[in-house]
Amino acid sequence: MPHHYVAASPKTCHWGFFEAKLQPVLHIASGDEVTIDTVSGSPEVIPDRSKFHVPPELDAIHNENERMLPGHILTGPIAVADAEPGDVLQVDILDIQLRQDWGWNVIRPLMGTLPEDFPEQRLVNIPLDAKRMVGRMPWGLDLPLKPFFGVMGVSPPPAWGRISSLVPRAMGGNIDLKELVPGTKLFLPVFVPGAMFSCGDGHGAQGDGEVCVTAIETALQGRFRFVLRKDLNFSTPRAETPTHYITIAMHPDLDRCTENALRDMIVLLGEQRGLSREDAYMLCSLAADLHVTQTVNGSKGIHCMIEKTIVHG
Repeated sequence: MPHHYVAASPKTCHWGFFEAKLQPVLHIASGDEVTIDTVSGSPEVIPDRSKFHVPPELDAIHNENERMLPGHILTGPIAVADAEPGDVLQVDILDIQLRQDWGWNVIRPLMGTLPEDFPEQRLVNIPLDAKRMVGRMPWGLDLPLKPFFGVMGVSPPPAWGRISSLVPRAMGGNIDLKELVPGTKLFLPVFVPGAMFSCGDGHGAQGDGEVCVTAIETALQGRFRFVLRKDLNFSTPRAETPTHYITIAMHPDLDRCTENALRDMIVLLGEQRGLSREDAYMLCSLAADLHVTQTVNGSKGIHCMIEKTIVHG
């Protein structure tokens, strides 16, 4: 299949928002592969340029792009031929690489899981070693890196207008699901012709929860295969690893997230195994795991995971 490349630049990036009327930066066919460069952060997060590599396009984006702050710098959108509302876009994550030798983390007052416990803002630049795949923490710990994209999404319905990239919604966006590493798949409901995929918010490492609002934020390069699925129809994102099925739910109330992720897993088990709702609910209680995806993005996240061997055994 054809392979395409999208560099990060003022012409290919949008800062802080998703919007249905954005024009595509690339047109592809279903099955095509695309390598996408991303960048991360506002001017204040840039470290000492004499010690670290700063992607040159970051300055141009800061100087030229319209911005909706706070929010993420996203590369895209990419239009997939023949995609229509009601379809599903399957995003095969083939590879993820670091693009720079540093990341950043910030604690902001009145934000995060403990919004009133840390009244002063703190910004830390974290050196990244691509050969050893570790980040050097301020106290000397070499933290293993497991890069993934915090934001992957398609365009929202036109009626939603321009929406912040901070809040995950049915079209994906700021899901912050650390399971989405190379070898996994993300399934996104399509709401506009072409689907219009964008990504960004590169993370070098993140714990479930992302409790202080930020992970190790950094610039990443991703290689994806985009497959249009007209045989699928669902209204919220799902994911799949080599070993697990994953349902994803977002809502301001964490209890509602849990309920919605579980309901979708019950539906998935009916689709994959033909189980009745009662049998699927029982199997979830015995074998599925509920994880807190993140607690800091306005709408919180829960993902439900179950092993494929149990589903098909």
